[in-house]
Amino acid sequence: METKKILPSLVCGFGAAVLTIVPGIKNIGCCLIVPLAAFMSLFLDIKVNKSLPPIDLKKAFAFGILTGIFAAFFSTFFDVLMTFISHSNDYIAALPQTESLMKTYGLTGPLFDQTITMLRSMAKQIQTNGFSPLYTFMIFITNIFIDFIFGIFGSLLGMSFLNKRIQH
Repeated sequence: METKKILPSLVCGFGAAVLTIVPGIKNIGCCLIVPLAAFMSLFLDIKVNKSLPPIDLKKAFAFGILTGIFAAFFSTFFDVLMTFISHSNDYIAALPQTESLMKTYGLTGPLFDQTITMLRSMAKQIQTNGFSPLYTFMIFITNIFIDFIFGIFGSLLGMSFLNKRIQH
């Protein structure tokens, strides 16, 4: 793919990542912001590259994947950066409730103890160093998976909407 074709996905993925670090908006990032970013990347591609409609499925799918990947990469970067600066994040705040919930459901035993030890170790690394490699990896994998799916979903809806709008 040429740079002109990647640029709309890069810009929209970056914009989605910036919005997903804002408290309050962060909770709707995956299911609203990323699909809208994928839709906008298709729209920008039409405007910038003067692409002729209709948008085909392959193109919409590619823009959804690219926008999702860029959003995941940048949102992970911003999350890790904010964690590094503050030595705290949502994970640190939610860890006591997670432990309590696991105990409430009777999840005890050696596997539970190892899991809690690992979770506490990640929290301690974040609080002392501002960085945990395992936390970064887990956040990145989670973001890739979620943003990838919602990016594709948004671009396919965007393709349908733009194709109908252009035909009428």
